[in-house]
Amino acid sequence: MSGHSKWSTIKHKKGAKDARRGKEFAKLIRQIEVAAREAATSDPSVSPSLALAVQKAKDAEVPKETILRACKRGAGELEGGKAYEVAQYEGYAPGGVAVLIDCLTDNRNRTAGDIRNAFTKVGGNLAEPGAVAFMFSRRGQIVFEAPAAAEDDVMLLGLDHGMEDLESDGDTYTAWCDASDEPDLRKVFEEEGYRIERSGSTMVPSSTVPIEDVAEAKRVVRLMDLLDDLDDVQDVYANFDLDDDVMAQLDD
Repeated sequence: MSGHSKWSTIKHKKGAKDARRGKEFAKLIRQIEVAAREAATSDPSVSPSLALAVQKAKDAEVPKETILRACKRGAGELEGGKAYEVAQYEGYAPGGVAVLIDCLTDNRNRTAGDIRNAFTKVGGNLAEPGAVAFMFSRRGQIVFEAPAAAEDDVMLLGLDHGMEDLESDGDTYTAWCDASDEPDLRKVFEEEGYRIERSGSTMVPSSTVPIEDVAEAKRVVRLMDLLDDLDDVQDVYANFDLDDDVMAQLDD
């Protein structure tokens, strides 16, 4: 879990930049359109998948009107919606790191070519379907600001409502649970007054690959960046692990 968590930390720090923020908005809007199309409704209250997509957009501070238009485009109530399909790609980054990529695309050939180019640039390679997917499992997570309350109090609250584990980095807590329990667990923390930064489900590796060489670590993170920058890519998961010393040198 640690490798994926550290990449999330890197990515969300970068997310403050306007260009990356704009790309994040576009990806979230695409998720909303797809969920609304599949549910044949623009009303999140009648579709759990649409409700989740809308909540993720709200967490990222996507404007309310933008979210509403995306719901209506997906449901066919406004013009301009596109028919996207789900695609998943697998590969290996430098150091034998397993990478899993979830996409929403209207052109599989373009998407596959873009992803292949990203791997080639850093010396990695695409793999056959099923080559790395079995190394990951889906889990729910809620990331929220560390409250003044003792960690034991947060732990007890969460364990009473489906939480399986709790991590802290000093500024935030990450509560882990079964993916199906995430909405209810999030509600519990919200009702207690905790400020939620983001939540949803994610793919967590069963084991991680330590990367101790800084140059190799930079190539792995470069690949993650290249993939995240692709419009069709929604999420990127990997099983690398970086210790604090290597993390500190990534920007050197």
